[in-house]
Amino acid sequence: MSAHIQKPAQADGAAKPRPHIGTRSLHGFLRIREASILVVAILLIIYFESSNSNFLTRANLQTLSQFISAPVIIACGEIMLLICGEIDLSAGMVFALAPFIMYFAHNAGLPLIVAFILALIGCGAIGLFNGFVSVKLRVPSFVTTLGTMFLINGFTLTISAGFPVDTPTNGLFTFLMGNSGFQEIIWAVIIVLVMHGMLRNTRWGLHTISVGGNLIGSAESGINVTRIKMGNFAITGALAGLAGILEASRIGSTDPLAGGSPMMFLAVAAAVIGGTSLMGGSGTIIGGLFGGLVLGVLQDGFTIDGINAFTFNIIIGAAILIAMVFNIHFARLRSRGRFK
Repeated sequence: MSAHIQKPAQADGAAKPRPHIGTRSLHGFLRIREASILVVAILLIIYFESSNSNFLTRANLQTLSQFISAPVIIACGEIMLLICGEIDLSAGMVFALAPFIMYFAHNAGLPLIVAFILALIGCGAIGLFNGFVSVKLRVPSFVTTLGTMFLINGFTLTISAGFPVDTPTNGLFTFLMGNSGFQEIIWAVIIVLVMHGMLRNTRWGLHTISVGGNLIGSAESGINVTRIKMGNFAITGALAGLAGILEASRIGSTDPLAGGSPMMFLAVAAAVIGGTSLMGGSGTIIGGLFGGLVLGVLQDGFTIDGINAFTFNIIIGAAILIAMVFNIHFARLRSRGRFK
């Protein structure tokens, strides 16, 4: 009699072969929200270094840091606003106004540090005004800040008579504000870390996300929606003012035409490219830093490669769209569980 030997059937609950450790590591990395835009930034850096060996020199890295710093600082505030469903179009004009407030306050006899603090308070007050009109008077923040954008620009041009002035200097204070080296990018990184911690680890940050994700539910659960939104407007105004003072201190001159709408759009672009939703309820401060890095690398890389000025914005716009498509594609793969 012949014996028929059967292989034991695999139990239903038997563990499936585990993915290779390298695959698991890659999937773990791609689950990180900021991973896709970081990959874009790294690829751009590799490309520009291969096309021009001067790209990663100390001198050019210092220039690159100057492209990145101001938009990233402002983006930290814009991200908080975008998460809670608002936006500030006037931030670029506040950027230009802040150094003039400091200049005139210092010329009136106040110590430079006091003039600096007064300028930040003034910029925060502009943010509060934007918040009051948007939240209390229920004017859409796009319209509110569009109006204050023109108002602030006209005010800055009026008090300056349209002419730049020398930025006040005072030894250590001026050095700390970024008149040389990498101080600006150090400020930007510190602010990113502080704002990231506030967004992810404090009640204020959690309430900001909640307000943007479900406004009615947040109000009904006891969250002070008005305070959250107005507070984030004030934070955005103060950060825009700080960025303007840092830039004016580095250059040594305060220009009434500095910043403006291009600076604001760069900040919003950094936020959105970095993964912050324009619909509210979702965003990342670290992503804003990486988004600013992408924009800075593009600006600096195309400049040293000698791209024609007439086609510069075309290339920047196309590169931003490509970066956004890349970022959104990875976000969709994550949401479908492809990187589990």
